[in-house]
Amino acid sequence: VPRNYDPALHPFEVPREYTRALNATKLERVFAKPFLSSLDGHRDGVNCMAKHPKSLSTVLSGACDGEVRIWNLTKRQCIRTLQAHEGFVRGMCTRFCGTSFFTVGDDKTVKQWKMESPQYGEEEEPIHTILGKTVYTGIDHHWKEAVFATCGQQVDIWDEQRTSPMCSLTWGFDSISSVKFNPIETYLLGSCASDRNIVLYDMRQSTPLKKVILNMRTNTLCWNPMEAFIFTAANEDYNLYTFDMRFLASPVTVHMDHVSAVLDVDYSPTGKEFVSASFDKSVRIFPVDKGHSREVYHTKRMQHVITVKWTSDNKYILCGSDEMNIRLWKANASEKLGVLAPREKAAMNYNQKLKEKFQHHPQIKRIARHRHLPKSIFCQVKEQRIMREARRRKELNRRKHSKPGSVPLVSEKKKHIVAVVQ
Repeated sequence: VPRNYDPALHPFEVPREYTRALNATKLERVFAKPFLSSLDGHRDGVNCMAKHPKSLSTVLSGACDGEVRIWNLTKRQCIRTLQAHEGFVRGMCTRFCGTSFFTVGDDKTVKQWKMESPQYGEEEEPIHTILGKTVYTGIDHHWKEAVFATCGQQVDIWDEQRTSPMCSLTWGFDSISSVKFNPIETYLLGSCASDRNIVLYDMRQSTPLKKVILNMRTNTLCWNPMEAFIFTAANEDYNLYTFDMRFLASPVTVHMDHVSAVLDVDYSPTGKEFVSASFDKSVRIFPVDKGHSREVYHTKRMQHVITVKWTSDNKYILCGSDEMNIRLWKANASEKLGVLAPREKAAMNYNQKLKEKFQHHPQIKRIARHRHLPKSIFCQVKEQRIMREARRRKELNRRKHSKPGSVPLVSEKKKHIVAVVQ
């Protein structure tokens, strides 16, 4: 249709667009039904998960009773179960080619398993088993080579062909809870120790590079898959910290919204957002550059969420929790699944642009931001706001009644960092 774009001929364009944007925002909240299904079958809490590097529909999960299950997400059912360890499955990761996966457990072993189910009459047993000296608490595989790293009392780097580590990296004496390879600069590793450190290592020099000490312990970290230097750490003090590896003295962003310890974090494949799992029984999605979450997911039955993964097609989020369930969520709560007609797609894009254009308008902002929270979280948020306000008032009073310059202004970013050690 030929259209004349002369603004004089369309006098009420902005009011019309505003009404459309308002309706689009309201409909978005009406259609926001993020929960898709739950994968049940585990007989104990889900402790860790791993994504398949080549297949979108395959996901692996390990439970607290040593059981590992492989799920098919399109059928939403378990396709294979194996008893991998005595005690907890502490960590799991897949090989970069997707032919096998590794698990570590409380029985001090590292096991490598085939990804395919055993043939008829074959025994279900690992390809390799390595018996270590101490309990391993985490494992991660190199993104390009046949090398993997485990952590426990120290970070060990193993060649797949050998039964003793190629090198062991330590800095200080403490148990290390998680280790992660950088997906871009693949020889870099990050690890979180229980003495509140985040330590970065270089595999080529086989030495630790530097560490940053925070006020409270970091549970795990995740590297940004698009920007080599950026990683996000999930901390016990209810916050997440996005750091630039080159400037550890202060985080790039502090993400605050959870009301209990953050237990896991995973990036979306676009590197623009990440998802975090918390002890407060909710899952939140944060944009990388914003301090507050854009989305919070919870159900009545969901208990403490221990592990979370963002699928490689950027569409879904998986979370594993204490009460033996893995839940599948949409990454975009109001997104319509299935094939879209061209007109539907055009209408959606138009509405999206309208929402972006009017996003700062008070009425639209209020509707877009509104989320329903469980009562426990709602009350805790209120309580924390009061506590934060009290601390701020106390500091202001202290500054007002003491010698100028004797009470320094510490920014929110620097508050939580104790020291950086090179």
